[in-house]
Amino acid sequence: MASTFVNNLRLNEMATGDESGNWGVVTNLNLDIIGQAFGYGTRALADASTDNITIGDGVLDADRNMYLKLTGGGQACTVSLLPNTASKVYIMENATSATLTFTQGSGANVAILAGEVKMIAGDGLGSGAVVYDLLTDLNLAGVTKVDDLIVGDDLVVGDDLGVSGDIDLEGSIDVNGTANLDIVDIDGAVNMATTALVTGVLTTTAAQVINGGATLATNKKMNFRDAAIHISSSADGQLDLVADTEIQIAATTIDINGAIVASGEIAAVSLDISGAIDVDGVANLDVTDIDGTLNVAGVATAQVSANINQVALTSSSNAVAWDAAAAANAFHVTTENTTLSAPSNPVEGAIINIEIAQGGTPRTFAFNTVFEFAASTAPTITATASKTDILAFRYNGSVWQSIGITQNMAQT
Repeated sequence: MASTFVNNLRLNEMATGDESGNWGVVTNLNLDIIGQAFGYGTRALADASTDNITIGDGVLDADRNMYLKLTGGGQACTVSLLPNTASKVYIMENATSATLTFTQGSGANVAILAGEVKMIAGDGLGSGAVVYDLLTDLNLAGVTKVDDLIVGDDLVVGDDLGVSGDIDLEGSIDVNGTANLDIVDIDGAVNMATTALVTGVLTTTAAQVINGGATLATNKKMNFRDAAIHISSSADGQLDLVADTEIQIAATTIDINGAIVASGEIAAVSLDISGAIDVDGVANLDVTDIDGTLNVAGVATAQVSANINQVALTSSSNAVAWDAAAAANAFHVTTENTTLSAPSNPVEGAIINIEIAQGGTPRTFAFNTVFEFAASTAPTITATASKTDILAFRYNGSVWQSIGITQNMAQT
């Protein structure tokens, strides 16, 4: 009987009576072939769309090595594992510049991208043979140490994942359960589709974008220091504060392009608003100090008396200067014969008034021509010591029209 090579490693199986006087040579060659099947080898592929890796019958060849580094190539290539009746495990390193697809029959194939390594096996079942990716659904029990881990698909960790170095993620992290992280340093964007629970301090060094909702539990605080808060004007771009929740901001700018909806209170030691405030509902303010202009398009209603601070005007070189914006409610105690100058900062529709009080020595008091009186005749101010006259004016855009005169009242 002749020798056969039908085993998976294509060893020489000598029949009874074969290789007389040559058993040692054949046996030693078989042992070398077995050793090679557990070894490392290299193989240059043809620069073609197809190529073969063939285990030779009873001879040493690189195609039998367990770890096989594939070089050469230059284009995507389908590599057939032959013969298709040999079942063999390979660790294939694709050192070419293109994807290699391994096949053995009409069954499933395995593709290895350029620069990657996979452990594969053909089942050797002939024309219908299948090539398997052996590390699919790999379960690594115990401690597994990896210098660089690149995950092309899902990474499922059933227990702790300990990383002594950095984790550089170019894709996304999908955490269905709880991610318990002692320290998290994130250089890029954080996209939260659900709830982020932070029991410690959340520190950001760049602008943060919250596409969904940010919810603070009762009696919890969110602190922003030396960073800006930007709330977009999109439909969902609003900041909702429920009861017992605070946002504390120190040395920080809040840039709000949308709406602030607060069901509780907004408490601030000081609130400096350089732009406009548009209040559609009721603004209930205990104390309001307005340094600039207050523009009320509707009706201004005061529950108690409306008070306009009284400002003293003095006379210099027989003239009294009057700033209509800064001293709408003015008074002047005469110290010399003087003339009331044209008020500065006039605004059409403005109403101002002045009290002219004579001192111990009566003085004359005249008016600039910008003041318009009935019959174009200015009143004669009461020339009696300790008497007071009060005059009111309305600015029509060119002159200050007299709208009220009360004279010769006793000073109290």
